[in-house]
Amino acid sequence: MNEIVFFSSPIGLGHVTRDIAIAQYLDKNSTKFISGEGGSKLFSEYGFDIEDLYHPPPFAINQGKLQNPLNWLFKYYSYYKKCKTISSNIIEKERPNLIVSDEDFASLTIGQGKKLKTILITDILETRFVSGIGSLIEKKMNRSMKEIIQKCDLVILPENGPNEGNITRVGPIVRSTIQTRDELRKKFLFNKKTIVVSIGGTNAGKFLIDAVIDVFEKIKLDVELVIISGPSLKIYNDKIRNLGFVNNLHEIIYAADLIISLAGKSTIDESKHYGTPGIFIPIKGHFEQEENAKKVGFSFNDLFRLESLIPEKINEKRIQANFDGAQKAANLIKKLL
Repeated sequence: MNEIVFFSSPIGLGHVTRDIAIAQYLDKNSTKFISGEGGSKLFSEYGFDIEDLYHPPPFAINQGKLQNPLNWLFKYYSYYKKCKTISSNIIEKERPNLIVSDEDFASLTIGQGKKLKTILITDILETRFVSGIGSLIEKKMNRSMKEIIQKCDLVILPENGPNEGNITRVGPIVRSTIQTRDELRKKFLFNKKTIVVSIGGTNAGKFLIDAVIDVFEKIKLDVELVIISGPSLKIYNDKIRNLGFVNNLHEIIYAADLIISLAGKSTIDESKHYGTPGIFIPIKGHFEQEENAKKVGFSFNDLFRLESLIPEKINEKRIQANFDGAQKAANLIKKLL
């Protein structure tokens, strides 16, 4: 029996990376994780007890734009119902004292039904994927989500700001390293100024890799280009250094001189924490990424300005932020236990 069962959404890798950051301050022997796909691989490589059970529907992306969001929403609802069955079986087997969910609302529903303590870790308090008549369905789902959130013993937001009700804002949650930047640059063989392109746990960011490779051949900078294609995308290009799937992107970000990425919150926060300049391009129509990008001064249209943005950003001054949200979140979890 584990005291805590941690349900981590495998949609992208941002949920998993921040959960790993928190879990490193918890007792590994009494914490079990449920996730899926690249997320499960990442937990496993960090030595956590993980079951690979969640398999969400992929986003349909064409030229960087989200396609048929209403269709995805229907698929997501079907996935949610499967997750309820999975989480019910896990909770029945493990009989934990506490359910921690990183944007997996199915496990919260089951946990609350069994009168267990529940904690939600989330970036968002409602979704806005769909417009038009389909938004009525999304609004209904948001009402259900709001009810689940209100029933949680604690809601942890990885951002700065005031607390309200059961919501506590701990600041950005990032992974830490004990190695210096110079040590990491030697480790990764970064011998000249280095641009890192990362697209997370899905193949949704292929458009960004293609755009950077195309521009890189034109800008004629004396820099190295390194691709982190992740667990879902295979790239065959003898001229490009591709590290594929990595379990230490935060260290690679620290060692880099510029990070170019989709606008996932975890990657943005890690770049701020380590002071590495970044260019963050959201998937067009993905409301969460568009909001994340806007906060740091970017939009989808910056995809077409990479030729001027890259030389500008790679020479930007490094300013480290030093976030401690992971430690604060872990302390809150232990306190509720």
